[in-house]
Amino acid sequence: MSDPTSTNPLYRSRQRRDRLATLLITAGGIGVLLTVIAIAVFLLVEVVPLFWPGADGMSLSALWSAPGTSGEAEFRWLPHRLEEGVVAQASLAPLLWGTLEAAIWALIVAIPLALGAAAHSSLYMTPGLRARMKPTLELMEAMPSVVLGFIAGLVLGPWVERHLAEAVSVVLLLPIAMITLALGHRRLPVPVQRYLTLNSAALWLLPCLLLLVLAAVQLAPLWESWWFGGDLREWVEQRWGLDVQARNAMIVGLAMGFAVIPGIYALAEDALSDVPRNLAEGAQAMGATRWQTLTRVMLPIALPGIFSAIMIGAGRAVGETMIVLMASGNSALMTATPLDGLRSLASSIAIELPEAAPGGTHYRLLLLAALALFLFTFLMNTLAELVRARLRQRFRRSRGDK
Repeated sequence: MSDPTSTNPLYRSRQRRDRLATLLITAGGIGVLLTVIAIAVFLLVEVVPLFWPGADGMSLSALWSAPGTSGEAEFRWLPHRLEEGVVAQASLAPLLWGTLEAAIWALIVAIPLALGAAAHSSLYMTPGLRARMKPTLELMEAMPSVVLGFIAGLVLGPWVERHLAEAVSVVLLLPIAMITLALGHRRLPVPVQRYLTLNSAALWLLPCLLLLVLAAVQLAPLWESWWFGGDLREWVEQRWGLDVQARNAMIVGLAMGFAVIPGIYALAEDALSDVPRNLAEGAQAMGATRWQTLTRVMLPIALPGIFSAIMIGAGRAVGETMIVLMASGNSALMTATPLDGLRSLASSIAIELPEAAPGGTHYRLLLLAALALFLFTFLMNTLAELVRARLRQRFRRSRGDK
C-alpha cells in the first residue's frame, strides 16, 4: 500500500520547503568556506611575486633583519624607503610585536572583568536583575570601535599624560580596595548584610566603585609629593629614561579591553548558564558555598565554552584596527614598556594601503602583513576549537559517558 502522506498536498509542500531550506543552508555554508579560501588564495598570489629573484624581490631574512645606521641593530618599518640602492628597512617584527602587545594588554583588562561579570550574573544575580543586566552588557558590543578609539586617543590618553599619578593610583589602589571591601562585607552587621546582598551587588557596588576611584584620585598628590618629589612623570623620565606618551600601549589595552569584554562575557555567561542547575543546587544542598560551587562544579563543566570565549576575544583583539590606529601613536617600536607607542599589522594596512601603488613592493608587503594576520587568526581559532573539543571529550570521559 502507498503511504497516504505522499499524496497529501500539505505534506508535499512542507517537504519542498524543507528541501529548499536545506539547500540554502548548505549553499551558505559552502559559500563561506569558498570565500575564506578565495581570500587566502588572493593573498598568496599577490605575495608570492615579492620573493621572486629580481630587482623588486626580497628575501625572507630581510623581513626580520635589523639593519642599524648607528652600529646597533634596529627593527624598522620604513617601506617607503624601498628604492634602488637603499638598504631595505621593512621588518615585520615591530608590527607583529605591536599586534601581540596590544592584544595581550587588552586581554589582561578584559578577561578578569568579563569572566567575573559572567560568573556573577550566572550564579549570584537574581533572575530579574540578570534579565535586565545581561542584554545591557551585550549591547556594548554594538558600540563602534572608532568611538572607543576617539575617546581613548583624544580624552583618556592626554588625561593620563597630564595626571600620571592619579592614573597609577587608580590602577594600584582600586583592586586592593575591592579586596578589602569584599572581606569587610562579611564583618558587617547581619541586618546590613541582608540589605546589601550579593544578588543585588551590581546595584550597590557601583557607587562604592565611584567613591573608591575618587578617593584614589584624591590620595595621588599625597604619595606623589612624599615619594617622587611632586612629579611622578619627571621622576620616571629621569630615573628610567622613559618618555610618557599620550598614546601608548596601556591606553590601547584599556580601550580595546572594553571593546573585547562584551564578546567574552556573552559567550562565557552562556557557557556557565548551560550547566544544569540541578548540579549547582545539589552542591549547595550538600553544604558547598557558592564560590565552591562555581570553582569546583560549574567551571570544570563550562571550561570548553569559556576557553572558546577567550580565544574569540583574542582574535578580536588581534584584528582590531580603529582603536589601535587612534590611540597607539602608530610608532613601530619593539619595547615592552606600556608607556611607549606601538603599531599593529591592521593599523599599518589601514594607513598605508591607500597610498601604496598596486603591484609595487610596498603594496605586496602590506598584503604580506594581511596574510600574516589572516594566518594568525585562523590558527588561533583552529587551536581554540581543538582545545575546546579536547576539554569536552575529557569531561565526558570523567563522567563515564561513551
